[in-house]
Amino acid sequence: MSALYKNYARSEIAFERGEGVRLFSTTGDEYYDFAGGIAVNVVGHADPHVVNAIKSQAEKLWHVGNVFTIPEQEKLAQRLVDISFADMVFFTNSGAEAVECAMKTARRYFYDKGEPDRVEIITMQGAFHGRTLGTIAAGGNPAYLEGFGPKAGGFVQVPRGDIEALKKAITPNTAAIMFEPIQGESGINILDTEFLREVRALCDQHGVLLILDEIQCGYGRTGKMFAYEWANIEPDIMALAKGIGGGFPLGACLATEEVGNAMVPGTHGSTYGGNPLACTVGNAVLDRISEDGFLDHVQEMGKYLAWSLQQLAQKYPDIMLEIRAKGLMVGIKVAPPVGEVVTALRGAKLLTVGAGDNVVRMLPPLIVTKDEIDEAVRRLDAGLKTLASA
Repeated sequence: MSALYKNYARSEIAFERGEGVRLFSTTGDEYYDFAGGIAVNVVGHADPHVVNAIKSQAEKLWHVGNVFTIPEQEKLAQRLVDISFADMVFFTNSGAEAVECAMKTARRYFYDKGEPDRVEIITMQGAFHGRTLGTIAAGGNPAYLEGFGPKAGGFVQVPRGDIEALKKAITPNTAAIMFEPIQGESGINILDTEFLREVRALCDQHGVLLILDEIQCGYGRTGKMFAYEWANIEPDIMALAKGIGGGFPLGACLATEEVGNAMVPGTHGSTYGGNPLACTVGNAVLDRISEDGFLDHVQEMGKYLAWSLQQLAQKYPDIMLEIRAKGLMVGIKVAPPVGEVVTALRGAKLLTVGAGDNVVRMLPPLIVTKDEIDEAVRRLDAGLKTLASA
């Protein structure tokens, strides 16, 4: 009997090593990892540059508290500022922590302006912002809220992509509008660029902050460094995690100087966030993503994967109902229960991950090649064939 909490419906498969897009189980089987640790392993498994950086730093210094200057942290923060809208960064260990920091930053900003009642944050139905008490309240999913007592206050939800509902939801107490440009957990729901522009204009009109949660859709996943770039807008605050550490626990909250200056000593903190080892890994991952042609490759492979899936969908029209894709963030809406499809694909040695709206997510490492996509689609075909003949 396992000593672990029972909150995960775990597969019995266990992995002992990985290489690029492949994982090898303890029983010696090779799997193609198109789950990517849920959009985390952006440069694949055991990337030599990242591995060497970890080894080198581990032999020198793992951790000191944030009461000291941490050069690796300063370096990564400056690099993130240089490639984004932001002027300052706070490092965390996870996405939920990054969102918590984003929400606190927005509220503190208005407190400092002498508007302490501006605490409400408008979010969207289908959102997923994390599993803390604050972030499940922001996400608003009843299944995640059940059993955990009173819902944290200060959150107002509107239908996804509904600009008129957003307009009506803004009050004198509104601090921010927060959403994912592409909702991952609820089924790869892509908000169009015109909507993003309208929300930015709405925030400007009412003096409301725009918080983007790019934990899953950011860091190269869509073929641009950040998903907001497709709409040619900029947020005031952004939460990052997943890909930023390539598998090492790391997250970040980015903000403009005007907004971030509200977070003075004593307003927030983290024991581990931004420690030397984590930021060394973050810098190594960013080295790889910053290589010439890397993001172009993501766009090219994203188009090829989507095209390949569209071809396969013609063979299984009763199973594959819709392809939703932006870069290498891909969802397949399926007819059978999504859990059955994910299990069948595991049987074909292809790893995927389920999402809401009966969607199978494919989130491969961003270094995936055409040949690897071809092999993954072949395995997808084999898995779907077992369902079609059942």
